[in-house]
Amino acid sequence: MRRVTALWTSDEIVAATGGTLHGAAFEVGGVTFDSREVEHGWLFVAMPGTVADGHDFVPKAFAAGAAAALVSKPIEGAHVLVSDVARALTDLAIAARKRMAGTVIGVTGSVGKTSTKEALYVALERFAKGKVHRSVKSYNNHTGVPLSLARMPWTSEFAVLEMGMNAKGEIAALTRLVRPHVAMITTLASAHIEHLGSMEAIADAKAEIFEGLEPEGIAIIPEDTPWRDRLVKAARRKADRTITFGHGDADVTALHAVRSEHGGSLVTARLMESELTYTIAQRGDHWVTNSLAVLAAVEAVGADLAIAGLALADMGGLKGRGERHQLEISGEDGSEGHYLLIDESYNANPASMAATLKALGEERDAERRIAVLGPMRELGEHADELHAGLAPAVREAKVDHLILVGDDMRPLEDALSGAVAVDRARDVAEATDLLARLIHPGDAVLVKASNSIGLAKLVERMAGGLQMAHADKEP
Repeated sequence: MRRVTALWTSDEIVAATGGTLHGAAFEVGGVTFDSREVEHGWLFVAMPGTVADGHDFVPKAFAAGAAAALVSKPIEGAHVLVSDVARALTDLAIAARKRMAGTVIGVTGSVGKTSTKEALYVALERFAKGKVHRSVKSYNNHTGVPLSLARMPWTSEFAVLEMGMNAKGEIAALTRLVRPHVAMITTLASAHIEHLGSMEAIADAKAEIFEGLEPEGIAIIPEDTPWRDRLVKAARRKADRTITFGHGDADVTALHAVRSEHGGSLVTARLMESELTYTIAQRGDHWVTNSLAVLAAVEAVGADLAIAGLALADMGGLKGRGERHQLEISGEDGSEGHYLLIDESYNANPASMAATLKALGEERDAERRIAVLGPMRELGEHADELHAGLAPAVREAKVDHLILVGDDMRPLEDALSGAVAVDRARDVAEATDLLARLIHPGDAVLVKASNSIGLAKLVERMAGGLQMAHADKEP
């Protein structure tokens, strides 16, 4: 008899994938293709890869407690044997979506999709505790989305699934797997312009999310974008209803937003059928906009708006996406104090860079504002222009000192023309050393770059106690 807590039985996996069972029948409580994530009683999916083959990690997965594996080569231990592991994972995802009778929300966008996904999750989770599923981390591509679906309990009342892309047609394929009842685009920005060539092409690629909408589906679209009408036109081909969020004539808009006592925002929003006053723990105008998208989705699916407002007030910072660290440091005179480290190291594009720099400028209690900035990737031939274009945001944020990582940041330094003190770092290690020598008690430090730059390592080292008393630093 199937246990209620089981995510999959071996019979269900065989039926979904067309594979064959080898060894004893089993049940699993989770699914992963990363042997480092394996928990007791999980299914390990031995995905092929360009660098390593998942089959090489099967022994490690079993040692970590895996109950079984999904493989295309015979192995020791309980397993389901298939001809193509990647295809089998997609088949498992299709089966998971088919058996789930709840409401599915798909999220994409150039900026803010992971943060908005997480905020929407906490809003729904407080309403339907234990019955909400979401993509973990940023599992939003051709392997991450199937894995997120395969992990979805059949008892879920809501699921919030993130979809990303690098090229035209990728979101179209993902949304047909997800089959959302609500499809949301957060913000459009020049991320991926290297691959797609224009903002119009980026808008069209993001709008592919509407192609998978279920009958009577709802599209949620940003009002504050020059491509708003283009998105609405694409949505209306599939959506039964379209909701906009943002400023002006948006369906969901902030009537009033001020900084709250603790640094977030106090917002009064007009929704489709009501008004709501709520607090956001996260700082910055971009989080006001994110919250409007969240509330639009909460209202669209019939969840409790007041409960969602409480969840937004309690939501903590996300690692790499605004997490704040208050770290101890000694002053030059031997006094003890703290500085603020704001971790935005996971991703960067012109829009998110400008938004987080603005938030840094609003740190009223900071004695100095320091920004450690690394390159934005996937900008192609526009890279120099877009990096230089960050100069106004740096000036307006009243940044006192910049640490710029890598030669790609030289256009920004040139554009600033000496208006801000700048240190150049060849790599993350050098940037870390420069920051450790520079910081004083009372500083606010923003760390931001594309994830591939590796500035998360700087955050880890600083938060782990690299900071030293000034007396111990080299001159």
